[in-house]
Amino acid sequence: MTVILQAIFFGIVEGITEWLPVSSTGHMILVNEIWPMQVNKDFMSMFLVVIQLGAILAVVITFWNDIWPFTSDKSKKYIRKDVWSMWFKVIVACIPAVIVGLKWDDAIEEHFYNYKVVAIMLILIGVLFIIAENRNKHLKPTTNSLDELTYKQAFIIGLFQLVAAVFPGTSRSGSTILGALVIGVNRKTAAQFTFFMAIPVMFGASLLKLLKYGFDFGGNELIVLLVGMIVAFVVSLFIIKILMNYIKKHDFKVFGYYRIVLGIVVLLYFMFN
Repeated sequence: MTVILQAIFFGIVEGITEWLPVSSTGHMILVNEIWPMQVNKDFMSMFLVVIQLGAILAVVITFWNDIWPFTSDKSKKYIRKDVWSMWFKVIVACIPAVIVGLKWDDAIEEHFYNYKVVAIMLILIGVLFIIAENRNKHLKPTTNSLDELTYKQAFIIGLFQLVAAVFPGTSRSGSTILGALVIGVNRKTAAQFTFFMAIPVMFGASLLKLLKYGFDFGGNELIVLLVGMIVAFVVSLFIIKILMNYIKKHDFKVFGYYRIVLGIVVLLYFMFN
């Protein structure tokens, strides 16, 4: 029963932090450090990644009309060219992270998945968020829709995603949104493109982890995984809508301050424990 309660709690944390630019992986690692789930190490490593499938399904449902590339309109030959263009840009953006993830996934997890890296990246990206938003305060975005986003911009955003793929605590959504803001993309478009980039990346990462772990779940492992995914899915549905409404009138500096405070708290907590 305790493990099920932990799975629910992990699902809540994942659903909230996956889409806010505060690092879901960082939060999950820290939660597991403070309240470790009583399961074997290999299962926990897989759980922390595959639970993200619940969150990504929330994106698919929320933005279905924006990501489905086919139409019933005969005049368009049943194809939505703008959506296909968007998906090609997503593929370009995902190339760096896919290459690094496939080649060095285990090494990255072994060397960087610890509280020190998480805390440092929480603080560093938080500072950069504040700097970027202050810089953009009096600048007009040059890219205001996904149609206007170029392949060059998509690749640059993908390089920012690569940083998050290597260093937990960076935040995949945080780094890609930050990268988009730096190159002149407005907040709404930056958030949307970040959500859409997450679909192939998180599906791929989850499939890779499942294949490495195998599908021979023992005891209540499958139940624990499904509970975490379902909770993450439900929570994500609300958080995505809240974030999209929030950025219509506000910038991301509040998340920058939150990251800095959390990073300092994490360092202090583990230094004295």
